[in-house]
Amino acid sequence: MKRLGPILVLLGILSYSSAIQASQTVFQTTSAYHNIKVVDEDGMRYLYFDNTTESRMSLDNPLEGHFEYIEYFHMPWLLGQEIRTVVMLGLGGGSIQKAVEHYYPDVNIITVELDPKVVDVAKEYFHVRPSARHRIVIEDGRIFLRRSQQRFDLIIIDAYTANRYGSYIPYTLVTKEFFELVKQRLNPGGIMAYNVIGSIYGGSEDIVTVMYKTIKTTFKQVYLFPASTSRNVVLIAVDTDEPVDTTQLAKKAESLMAGKDRSYPGLLTRLKNLRTGAPLGTSRARILTDDFAPIDGLLKAE
Repeated sequence: MKRLGPILVLLGILSYSSAIQASQTVFQTTSAYHNIKVVDEDGMRYLYFDNTTESRMSLDNPLEGHFEYIEYFHMPWLLGQEIRTVVMLGLGGGSIQKAVEHYYPDVNIITVELDPKVVDVAKEYFHVRPSARHRIVIEDGRIFLRRSQQRFDLIIIDAYTANRYGSYIPYTLVTKEFFELVKQRLNPGGIMAYNVIGSIYGGSEDIVTVMYKTIKTTFKQVYLFPASTSRNVVLIAVDTDEPVDTTQLAKKAESLMAGKDRSYPGLLTRLKNLRTGAPLGTSRARILTDDFAPIDGLLKAE
């Protein structure tokens, strides 16, 4: 029995060595905004900003392996009219951009990304390909919307950044004035979709609740899609008088999935997470403005 000691030690070393080999940093750089790292592990590729995970992709299939919340960005195809033009603020690993190009061949998308090195990494390591249907603009998202003369059917915002303290949303993208600008850049019946990390049950000081109340100053309807496997909540805003009919949405999902050769297959499944009520504590929540947007304090509560 005493001879098992060295054997167990050797097995432990081999197991630890295999774990090290399973995780490999394939690229690392520092930009003006982030320390950027690309890591391969167990068949997946991860994008990190300052050690915070920003994106994930299967090495076998670039359309798979993304985080669950990405799939709720398909919900506007159920909630609105026909979508032909999309703007997305934030690139990351380009998960939704690749999905839009694949599943909706009649849709054009513009991605607005502040950090040019993120664009380079997405092209080199995450199969993001600018094309006639996908244009990438290196610019601040709010400035882009302010300068643009174009209107769009859908504006998606997933513009988290990170520092050594963790992820955060730039305060310029969370205020009443910003959402008024978004509404101005949408076609009639257009939709905004926004990824927020928080909880619909977090109370009046939770970022989801505060964002919901702020968005409601501009858009008549705001719907919530909390992810099941993370704290991501996708808020979808529509400026229409009538609230959604969940039965009709389910019928539309079935119709879309049956009527297109490459329609996104998960519409009906993700629709089940729709929440039409306000988050807990909304009546007591503050409204964020350009003059008062203490976003850092809200994020510390996460």
